[in-house]
Amino acid sequence: MKKITRITILVCSLAMIAAYFTPIWSIDLEAPQYPEGLGMKIWINKITGDLNTINGLNHYIGMKKIEPDSIKELTIMPFILASLILFGIITGFLGRKKILGVFVVVFLIAGIAGGVDFYMWEYDYGHDLDPTAAIIVPGMSYQPPLFGSEQLLNFVAHSYPDTGGWIVIGTGILMVLVFIYELKFNKKEQNKNVQYEHAKA
Repeated sequence: MKKITRITILVCSLAMIAAYFTPIWSIDLEAPQYPEGLGMKIWINKITGDLNTINGLNHYIGMKKIEPDSIKELTIMPFILASLILFGIITGFLGRKKILGVFVVVFLIAGIAGGVDFYMWEYDYGHDLDPTAAIIVPGMSYQPPLFGSEQLLNFVAHSYPDTGGWIVIGTGILMVLVFIYELKFNKKEQNKNVQYEHAKA
């Protein structure tokens, strides 16, 4: 791999360490009775924000209480991210295209798996409602959007990556781009070598 590619991989991999100190995802709620808004920040190993207020409101419509200590993903994610960071550092130092290709595939699989797992958590959270709740709206579910905004009764829910999430997503995109760049650069080098051999002949 070219030197610029290896440096990019190393810098991006090290940048992901910031995800240990900044939120990965943010879910915000807007409603007329809460002009200041409500929200929660999902970190790699915890959830912060207006959890008590949100849990209190959700109780009336039969949603389960959000209990960070019971969410197993919050104990697993730090190790998954550490593995990706270490893999990226090794890839940058070794500078081999095949290892970069494996790294990109593993990164994408981890990202897709994380997105699916988050969606399933939101689905269960918004659909598995207590039938004895104080407020029941027939046919209504309260699943927050995976990405974007959605109206849920008198609330508007916004779900977007936060600082740490954007860094990880940005790293994934850059890894795909540098891999494509390396493949094209390698192809150009091969074509030059073929033309040079023909010229010698």
